[in-house]
Amino acid sequence: MDRLGSFSNDPSDKPPCRGCSSYLMEPYIKCAECGPPPFFLCLQCFTRGFEYKKHQSDHTYEIMTSDFPVLDPSWTAQEEMALLEAVMDCGFGNWQDVANQMCTKTKEECEKHYMKHFINNPLFASTLLNLKQAEEAKTADTAIPFLSTDDPPRPTFDSLLSRDMAGYMPARADFIEEFDNYAEWDLRDIDFVEDDSDILHALKMAVVDIYHSRLKERQRRKKIIRDHGLINLRKFQCARTYDHLKKTREEERLKRTMLSEVLQYIQDSSACQQWLRRQADIDSGLSPSIPMASNSGRRSAPPLNLTGLPGTEKLNEKEKELCQMVRLVPGAYLEYKSALLNECNKQGGLRLAQARALIKIDVNKTRKIYDFLIREGYITKA
Repeated sequence: MDRLGSFSNDPSDKPPCRGCSSYLMEPYIKCAECGPPPFFLCLQCFTRGFEYKKHQSDHTYEIMTSDFPVLDPSWTAQEEMALLEAVMDCGFGNWQDVANQMCTKTKEECEKHYMKHFINNPLFASTLLNLKQAEEAKTADTAIPFLSTDDPPRPTFDSLLSRDMAGYMPARADFIEEFDNYAEWDLRDIDFVEDDSDILHALKMAVVDIYHSRLKERQRRKKIIRDHGLINLRKFQCARTYDHLKKTREEERLKRTMLSEVLQYIQDSSACQQWLRRQADIDSGLSPSIPMASNSGRRSAPPLNLTGLPGTEKLNEKEKELCQMVRLVPGAYLEYKSALLNECNKQGGLRLAQARALIKIDVNKTRKIYDFLIREGYITKA
């Protein structure tokens, strides 16, 4: 029989007894022939010769106990673990609280033992150093070593700048919330036991595989952040230049669009005059009262027949008339209307150029939809 240590003081941390399903209290028995998973029995079930499936009462066994010294003859392994857990719970230096949690040692004994064997012990210190170096080497590839050597700004928690930095905490080189932050919740109730059926085991493995794929996506996003140094906002002043150039491009595109409208009517003096008066009304903030005349020599298309088209029942009479004249199916009109309303609510108003950027259709149709929504009070001008 061997005496092996079980480094846990909480009975709920151990698997239950296979005989009576009770929490295992030291000492308890581990079958040396069954497993994995390990086959544990409490002393009561062991003494009455409990047998289950492949486990027989004559199998060799091991006595699991932590009632033996490790670093000091007067301290058992169980007390060593209790001391470490108490220091983690109460904090280093709070020796009275540590002693109260341990119950078996005094404040002075806890402090003296911890300082001697876990702080001032050269062997233990060197072991910790080796473990730390090994852990750093292991996690070097999964960390987020941002390309920039500049220290990112350290805003206060929940400030505007903190939200702009996606919750990145420079002091810890970590994020307040990970991508898919609650992915682990799907695994919290999964327990692999020997009695699982093949189907249930396969389902549990599928859940684990899904969780691994979610972790891979989390690491992929971190890799993008790492490779492009996205946290350091001072490296992204070029975003302002991009916004300026984008605005300039939009203005140039608007000028080209207006020029194309002029060219459509340049050979028809009457239509050109109407277009100019219409533009003057728009620039002065008035609703255009003069409908645009079609080009001379070009026959206008007949109104669109809305009978049977999806979405027609959702339109009022004025919207039906607009869709007929513009020859726009109701479903498309409702989609464009929703997009313009949402953008107007966000911006507090909407310009024609913004409407044209949202709706990628003929500019004349966009203008008619925009004018109609302004006239009916659905949206307002910026």
